[in-house]
Amino acid sequence: MNNIEEFLKVSTFAVAGASRDRSKYGNKVFLAIAASGRTVYPLNPTAPEVEGATAYALIAVLPAVPESLSIVTPPHVTREVIQQAIAAGVKNIWMQPGAEDTQASQAARDAGLNVIDDGSCILVSLSIERSSR
Repeated sequence: MNNIEEFLKVSTFAVAGASRDRSKYGNKVFLAIAASGRTVYPLNPTAPEVEGATAYALIAVLPAVPESLSIVTPPHVTREVIQQAIAAGVKNIWMQPGAEDTQASQAARDAGLNVIDDGSCILVSLSIERSSR
């Protein structure tokens, strides 16, 4: 199984950088994961909700530890999110294009997480998955 298959095979997800602004990728990623029938939690420290779902400021306060975390944040924020993910026990990390950070990637790999940080986009993978059903 490749890294992307490993990321997508789980049942609980979170999106760091989930946005209320429908023009932002954080919103598009959140909606795409939700539309695929998966449980997904929005992480946004400034919004009370995203697309009708309660938003959470930190991984530690989520109702469940997400097995997979999609990150759609600026690289300097990605570093902080990775530290939260490691502490919480997240297993899979996908840094969306523009969120990648070398230091964060290395920290996640050192902690034994499955890391996708090669410029791949979850929106493309979910679209392919949907069309193959």
